[in-house]
Amino acid sequence: MHRIRRPQKHLRMLVPAVLLILSPSPSKCQGGAATPPAIDVAAQLKSLAGSVNQLQSQMQTLNSQMTELRASQQQAVLEAEQLRAELKQTREQLTAKTAKTNQASEPAPAEPLSSSSVSASASGQQSPDVSWQQRISKLEDDQSLMNDKIIEQSQSKVESGSKYRVRLSGIVLLNAGVTRGSVNNLDFAQIATPAPDNSGSSGSFSGSLRQSQIGIEAFGPDIAGARTSANVKFDFAGGFPNTPNGAAFGIVRLRTGTMRMDWANTSIVAGQDALFFAPLTPTTLSSLAIPALAYTGNLWSWTPQIRIEHRIALSDSSKLLLQAGILDSLTGDNPPHQDYRNPSVGEQSGQPAYATRIAYERRVLGRDLILGISGYYGRQHWEFARNVDGWVGMTDITLPLGGFFSLTGEFYRGRAVGGFGGAIGQSIVLSGPINDPATSIFGLDSVGGWAQLKFKPRANFEVNFAYGQDNPFASELRSFPATQYYYGSSLSRNQSPFVNFIYRVRSDVLFSIEYKRLQTYTLDSGANHANQIGLSLGYAF
Repeated sequence: MHRIRRPQKHLRMLVPAVLLILSPSPSKCQGGAATPPAIDVAAQLKSLAGSVNQLQSQMQTLNSQMTELRASQQQAVLEAEQLRAELKQTREQLTAKTAKTNQASEPAPAEPLSSSSVSASASGQQSPDVSWQQRISKLEDDQSLMNDKIIEQSQSKVESGSKYRVRLSGIVLLNAGVTRGSVNNLDFAQIATPAPDNSGSSGSFSGSLRQSQIGIEAFGPDIAGARTSANVKFDFAGGFPNTPNGAAFGIVRLRTGTMRMDWANTSIVAGQDALFFAPLTPTTLSSLAIPALAYTGNLWSWTPQIRIEHRIALSDSSKLLLQAGILDSLTGDNPPHQDYRNPSVGEQSGQPAYATRIAYERRVLGRDLILGISGYYGRQHWEFARNVDGWVGMTDITLPLGGFFSLTGEFYRGRAVGGFGGAIGQSIVLSGPINDPATSIFGLDSVGGWAQLKFKPRANFEVNFAYGQDNPFASELRSFPATQYYYGSSLSRNQSPFVNFIYRVRSDVLFSIEYKRLQTYTLDSGANHANQIGLSLGYAF
């Protein structure tokens, strides 16, 4: 405060000095020199007084600003002290809560049950620390999965023949199970069949590694602004060698292999891939060699194809996906030879099959809601100028239901789609022997679908309930009794519910238990039943 007032004292001393300097000199008066008019001195004094007043006003303003600055500084210091006190208090509360939670997680000594403890247990009262303990447990699980992913990303990669990155992936999968009844394939059953006569056995126990998979993915250079990549996948479900215990020595089989060019909103995919117009499949570890619920409403195939995909952003949380492509018109024919290839009845039509899909996607509850509509057309040539038009119209849905549940499913209506597992693998009906030119051939109509309810309370644990059904039109089957089928009789319905529990011990170790029931109905006859309980243990890499 003294430093600010000192300029005012100097000003009071400065005024008389200036007046003394500006006053007329005595020598000049004695010498008879002319004296300046009194009016000029008065004007100068008035101007000087105005400047002094202005300077005093500026000094007062500066003094006021300094006072405000000091007040602001003191307020900031006070607020900082309050923040430090609040931070200290928060740390103490967090430390006390953590210590209390750790004490709650430790096993307490056993105490005899009393009526009060029994009543408290019955009333369902819980300590608030229980929710903290659940949150901490979930955080620990998520942290473990995150650490595994970080380790996975930081590991050394597979070396390739080029400078571009290659990634090896896959799963070693052990499947074991108990089957009660007779099925078409013990390792991954889709149809319940009649029991062999005089078999003397009501079931079986089996184990297999045939559904293990190996995949290789390569990431190439950018071409015309598009990221390029390619992948190929194999499993060991291609059959059995003709050797003792050959059932345990699965033959390597090509599953899929694609090449991709991905721009920001457009992609081109070429190769052998799953049906893009039927993109979903139920979740299971018991049936990887063939998708779960195949021949029970889930259309599937691995088909050579070329397709284009275009993504349109509708808003920050929604978009539209457009897909269209041509496919090799495979129709489920068994190869007549093992050494060379003959065209299938679809390929004999001289044209590819065509498919398209439109899907709407929106972010709901932190997850994706997807609704897709798709269609397929493929012509089949059965010799003697007999053509059959195969087609499919279908819809797929992925619907989140709250934080833990989600619903997925596909539903179709089609004709002559046995090559995709539709109509339980039956594509046509015949009026007589197929080699007779006078025999008429018609596509078999069918309808089917499947749905799955997923419950996932934790990141590493889930429960899946699924049900599928496929219905060829029984009226068409009755109208053409001369039709010969792979299983020897007309199948009019196939149903299969299943439930499984999948637990990830770590991000790369999986464990699953599954129960599945098969019910396959023969036309105007009874149903064949089979039950399977499967155990799966997998190591993903």
